[in-house]
Amino acid sequence: MVGMSANISAAGSFLSGVSAKAPAVSGNEKDQAKAKAAAQDFEAFFLTRMMESMFDGVSTDGMFGGGEAEKMYRSLLLDEYGREMARLGGIGVQDQVMRTILEMQETAEKGYIEA
Repeated sequence: MVGMSANISAAGSFLSGVSAKAPAVSGNEKDQAKAKAAAQDFEAFFLTRMMESMFDGVSTDGMFGGGEAEKMYRSLLLDEYGREMARLGGIGVQDQVMRTILEMQETAEKGYIEA
């Protein structure tokens, strides 16, 4: 497992350098913290689903692997991978989602949202 953590950290470091960091639009610190948490959760969810698609094609050892227990473990493992990748900077989805959330909050405060 230690090797996996090192690989995830290395991938996260690489990916955080690739994505451009978006500046915060406006709002108070509390709103920005909530928006950042929501954006990070969204990116973690997105990355998890992306990795689930990647791992669907990976076969398991028939003798000691596979089955329902492995499906459950793999799901939990990929969820943690997604959270860790998002925490380390992800692929840039978080920054865009956070910017959009803050823009929508600012627009709502001004009363410009149309249904």
